[in-house]
Amino acid sequence: MKTSISLEEAHAILGELVQPVKPGYVSLFAAAGRVLCRDIQSGVNLPAFSKSPLDGYAVQAGDTQTASRSQPVVLEVIEEVRAGYVPQRKVVSGTAIKVMTGAPVPEGADEIIKYEDVVRENNHISLSYPLQPGKNVIKAGEDVTLGEMIACRGALLNPPLVGLLAAVGIAQVPVYEKVKVAILSTGDELVDPATALLPGKIYNSNLHSLNAFCSQLGTEPISMGIVPDEKEAIVARLGQALSAADLVITTGGVSVGDYDVVPDALEAIGAEIAFWKVDMKPGSPVIAARYNQKLIIGLSGNPAAAFITFDLIVVPLIKKMMGLAEQFPPKISAILTDSFNKPSQQRRFLRARVQRDNEMNYVKLTGEQSNGVLKSMIDCNALIDVPAGSGPLIAGQEVSAVVLRNAAAGIFI
Repeated sequence: MKTSISLEEAHAILGELVQPVKPGYVSLFAAAGRVLCRDIQSGVNLPAFSKSPLDGYAVQAGDTQTASRSQPVVLEVIEEVRAGYVPQRKVVSGTAIKVMTGAPVPEGADEIIKYEDVVRENNHISLSYPLQPGKNVIKAGEDVTLGEMIACRGALLNPPLVGLLAAVGIAQVPVYEKVKVAILSTGDELVDPATALLPGKIYNSNLHSLNAFCSQLGTEPISMGIVPDEKEAIVARLGQALSAADLVITTGGVSVGDYDVVPDALEAIGAEIAFWKVDMKPGSPVIAARYNQKLIIGLSGNPAAAFITFDLIVVPLIKKMMGLAEQFPPKISAILTDSFNKPSQQRRFLRARVQRDNEMNYVKLTGEQSNGVLKSMIDCNALIDVPAGSGPLIAGQEVSAVVLRNAAAGIFI
């Protein structure tokens, strides 16, 4: 077991211990937010045929080269074609076919003139300017060509990608199964918000905030409730969680106090502890263990510490299990707009909000930074990464920040 490791070493260790969950298929209606488990190539051209982008007339551009206001060219309209139907006749010199938006371009035609740019009398139209071939034609394969790679394994299925898959005729989408995450909170002092608050007790926020976080990530959270600070009770609940989920997250009971018994419970079930404590603040007392190829991550019981370590340690792990190609948040440089007066003996992550102005990133602290304060996470979309051994931070200095792209953070860039 390793202790007091760096955040980067924790990432490396956990990354070696998990793989994406099993693949499967879902319908297009259930695909949003899922992750592709294989590359997708188009089996068709998109569009499948050359079509009209507007209501107008399909013509041969060569017929219009002498057209002018004083000497318009007159063409005979020989057919009308709506979207969803195919022309029955060909356009030959001296003729035109009326087409609606989305209708196939008739054989022989190489340009579409707008409906409002002609004068029609009975079955004839008059054109008063020359046309360029292909200017108003959407060509077959203009969007996607047959055999083109349209999405890669590890891509998140957002609405445009779902729409593109539908457009090329893919009804069942190959995706990774949803990651099931069991979440349990330990602590004699905890009660559910639905119950009365007795003296000495506190409402459990971690279970609910992490449940919401997992839902936003696209996983299937499983609430395992509150467990007292008793090794046997935690052992029993861990067994239930491991049976129900791909990953187990606990909060509380991971430090060195007399009632911090999660490490003892992990050893009691025969779990192999990968590391205990990460050299960072807040959230240092984090523990990671593996049991029967499944991971258990124990986080601090302090709300902000639990949230930050979940963001920095658990989220990349979950994203790998989901099969996402991009697992780690981006890092940026930004100008600090206010000061933080405390020195940082160990690596510290400060809750902040980044805004972009005139192509510059500016970062402002979102409030109180103590481990138990949750309110400052609400507007937080970045964490300022303060190196160990740093003195106070001064407004106007450049800092490094980790951009958080989750529901709590929002997306600013």
